[in-house]
Amino acid sequence: MVQDIREQVRERYARAAVQGVGDAGCCGGGADGVGSCGPQDLVVDDRFGSALYDAQDAAAVPAEALAASLGCGNPLLVAELRAGERVLDLGSGGGIDVLLSARRVGPTGFAYGVDMTDEMLALARANAQKAGATNVEFRQGTIEDLPLDDAVVDVVISNCVVNLSPDKPAVLAEAFRVLVPGGRLGISDVVAEDHLTPAERAERGSYVGCIAGALSRTEYLDGLAAAGFVDAEVRFTHPVADGMHGAVVRAAKPGAA
Repeated sequence: MVQDIREQVRERYARAAVQGVGDAGCCGGGADGVGSCGPQDLVVDDRFGSALYDAQDAAAVPAEALAASLGCGNPLLVAELRAGERVLDLGSGGGIDVLLSARRVGPTGFAYGVDMTDEMLALARANAQKAGATNVEFRQGTIEDLPLDDAVVDVVISNCVVNLSPDKPAVLAEAFRVLVPGGRLGISDVVAEDHLTPAERAERGSYVGCIAGALSRTEYLDGLAAAGFVDAEVRFTHPVADGMHGAVVRAAKPGAA
């Protein structure tokens, strides 16, 4: 089951990288309905994709990176990045959030992206070259088993990817592991209202469309606590389906004693 979900996600986003689905966003789907976040008559609009970035950020990256944006928010605003910080983007896709992070942390900082899809990694690296970004690196791997050492980044960000993982406790544990003491998590994700059962979430959309696999708010908070995070919050920002929301998720790794 876990491997089946991972392969479905890999296939969907490999196709997105090649076809450039762009503004269709995380919930974008073609005629076959793959990637659709809800019923067939759901119109995908500015709840997903490049529309969630302001004009200044949009102008700061290659058009290909903006077009490949598949997220449900702007994690850079959530994370409040500072000069000199080291940032990791979980599920970095076409690289937009890594490139924008690199600009914000400046030449003394660094931005990593991790993605499991060959096609997305190729697109991201090409976008980094077009942007002239020298303080970035894209690594292949899964977000459940990050290809980074312990305690090497100050901030972990992600944009509508955690909901796609078939093993969310592993994702949160890995994010905790790679953060330095006192580091922080700031991500955008799709989150369900607490009253929705997993079956009811699945009725509202597919797993690869960022809906069926979404955690509820309480499940998210419990998962963050289990991983060791403190000061966690999950705040809804905009609806994406009945009882489902784009959300801001923040938490911190306790500092050194």
